[in-house]
Order: sequence, then structure tokens, then C-alpha cells
Amino acid sequence: MLRLLFVGDVYGKPGRRVLAAQLPLLRPDFDFIVVNGENAAGGYGLNRESFDLITGAGADAVTLGNHAWHHKDITALLNDPRLIRPLNLPPGTPGRGAHTFEVSGVRLTVVNLLGRVFMDAAHNPFLAMDELLAQPDLGTVFVDFHAEATSEKAALAWYLDGRVAAVIGTHTHVATADSRILPNGTAFQTDAGFTGPLHSIIGADPDGPIQKFVTERPHRFSVKDGPAELNGVKLELEGGQAVRIERYHYEEGGDGSAAS
Repeated sequence: MLRLLFVGDVYGKPGRRVLAAQLPLLRPDFDFIVVNGENAAGGYGLNRESFDLITGAGADAVTLGNHAWHHKDITALLNDPRLIRPLNLPPGTPGRGAHTFEVSGVRLTVVNLLGRVFMDAAHNPFLAMDELLAQPDLGTVFVDFHAEATSEKAALAWYLDGRVAAVIGTHTHVATADSRILPNGTAFQTDAGFTGPLHSIIGADPDGPIQKFVTERPHRFSVKDGPAELNGVKLELEGGQAVRIERYHYEEGGDGSAAS
């Protein structure tokens, strides 16, 4: 039995703070922890400082998304096998879109994919997974699908049902209430939610997005201060399939302490 925790998109300083405080406490309960670090550095992308904090807190693997290239030091970071950028990018892209880890004698392959609906151009994620799954010795396969459209996320999960252990969505920053195991053993949740400012609009101070909608003009967004939340998904995997999936949610109090 492999116990895996997946933590949704870490967003800015509040997200890094709550992750650094809570992940070491969660670490003993899991064999492997995957964290999406897509927005960890100031709300856009990942840099060395954020990567070191996430891995130092206990993450075994860090996945990315559509802001993968926002910070210039990402290229050097991609040499680290713990950092996994989207798989369905052009040939020759630095880094790896999947990596196989040895976890207590079990092979676990972590995959990061980009969606294409309402997103910047990427190669077909369905076909990219077909190509990957043709490779031998992947063991148990976990997929972080960084995509906007709920229909695309669900379609990929059903397409891969029975061929991977889990497909968990990221990118929208809002946790969905549809945790389930599909008929052939693949765990699915449309979006894990995010790890960042609690009183925000998907991480940003509400004033920026509100002004953009009201004025219909571009407006600067800033990371919201204050208490943060941590959202994730707890999984139990066995024989390449899921036997349990459960949402995980934690909130800081107004002063940054634990909320009851």
C-alpha cells in the first residue's frame, strides 16, 4: 500500500508559509508527497528559493504548469529529478515531464500535463499519455493535470481509467467536491484546490480582479496578505490502482494560527 499526498498549487508567500508549517506535520503519515509549485514564487512560476522551501518541508516531487518558464532560474532547476514540468511540450524542452521514483520497493511515476482548452498551446495530452504508457516499468502512475476546463480533466481521467492510479487536476485554485474512484481503479478529482491566501480571489487581493471586471481594463494583481489555506488530496494506491481518495483541507486562523 502506497500512501500519497498531493498538495494543490502553492501560491505566493502565504502559500509557502502554510506549506512550510503544515507539511512537516503531515510527512510521517505518507510514503510520498507531491506538491504543485506552479505559483509559489510571487504568484507566478517557481524559483530556487521556493523550490528549496517546498522540498525542505518534505515534498518528494514538485510539479509545474503553464507558468513554468516565468523565472529564469527554472532551467537550472530542471536538472533536479524531483522537479517535473509538463510532459506535453515540444521535443527538446529542458527537464522531464515524468519521472519514476523508487518508494519502499514500489515504482511510482509522477507525470505533469497541460490542458489545451482555454490554455496556451500545448501538444495533445491524451496522445502524450499514450506514448508514455507504452514504456515499460513505470509502476504506479500519478498524473497532475494542469488544466482549465472541467470537461477536459474528466475526459482524460476516463480515458486513462485503469491505466494510471490517479488523475488529479490543478490550475483553477478551487477545490472540487467530486473525489471518486472510477470503475477501473483510477482516482479522480477535477481540482485539488490551491495552497495560498484564504480571503482572496484565487490568490489575488480581491481589488485587482474586481477592478478588471468593473472597468473592463487591465489591472495589476497582487498576492493577498493574511491567513492561508492548504488544499490537497490523500490517496492510497495498491497494485497500480487507487483503493482510497479523500480531500484534505486546512485553514490558518486570522492571526496565522491553526483554525479549529
